[in-house]
Amino acid sequence: MSSSIPTLVVRPQTALDAYQRTSSGDDGSGDGGSFTSVMKRALSEVVNTGQDAEDKSMQAIAGQGNLTDVVTAISKAELALQTTVAIRDKMVSAYQTIMNMTI
Repeated sequence: MSSSIPTLVVRPQTALDAYQRTSSGDDGSGDGGSFTSVMKRALSEVVNTGQDAEDKSMQAIAGQGNLTDVVTAISKAELALQTTVAIRDKMVSAYQTIMNMTI
């Protein structure tokens, strides 16, 4: 029984098309569920959470806000930032592991 290693043939145009889809955030599925688009939405929500905390803080400084709302908004923003940093660290670790793999 002989086993042969299959040959992978990649045309330059196919590689270019895949790169362009990836760089534009399109995975070809059309459902908006690519890794890139999910991460962009998640980061956008983190930024919005931080901006909400800033807005509530400014309202409290101006004497128009509720202290409980301010503390809650700041806690949510802090948790979102901590989660983002943890995800970033895991992604960097995974990238480093992949780069250290031998081919």
